[in-house]
Amino acid sequence: MSMRSQVYEWDAARETTPQLVAGYLGNRTSIFVGGLGNNITKPAETTATEFVVIEDIAMTPSLGTLSTMPATQTVRGLITAGTTNGILSGVAGPRGYVQVRINTTDYFLDPDNIPNDGIPGAASPYPRSINFQPSFNLYPDVYVLPGQVWDALVTFYCDSFATANFAAGELQCFVKYTLYDGPDALIANKLLEMGISINPGNVDWYKRSLLQAQA
Repeated sequence: MSMRSQVYEWDAARETTPQLVAGYLGNRTSIFVGGLGNNITKPAETTATEFVVIEDIAMTPSLGTLSTMPATQTVRGLITAGTTNGILSGVAGPRGYVQVRINTTDYFLDPDNIPNDGIPGAASPYPRSINFQPSFNLYPDVYVLPGQVWDALVTFYCDSFATANFAAGELQCFVKYTLYDGPDALIANKLLEMGISINPGNVDWYKRSLLQAQA
């Protein structure tokens, strides 16, 4: 197949030996090769005949709570965070962010062009439900050109977990992308040169244009 719609779901608890939350708190962690949760065998990359379009990213949401709410209570399915220096955090969920990186360049930046932690899970939640709807849409899509390495990096700041180890569903991330391979990757590059959005519909349009030109 030349065009394939792909999804990747990452869960920090999806591994043989549960990891300690404290070891990753405040640190950027790759969902592909970060050594936490379900990982792949090597960094995500495109070959010389591949083109990837990242269409959506999301992660476990968070929400504000009463600062007097004690730790480990559940609000809309999220666990309230513990205390910091004896002060209750007033946050349920991991207060997490997800950043897209292409080679060594972070995609989401502050206005002064300094990389930040990325999109908060509160703006692009996963999983989505009646309680948690997105306010952020990844538009325009993120293009990964042939020969580039790409990644999604998760950072979280709240110790809002039931135990000292990660449990299933407490810290998750989701990426949706389309992989163009072979001739379709060449067409994707041509559309990029023409300033046309790369999606399956436009790739098919370009194919029809070539056939009509030859008729």
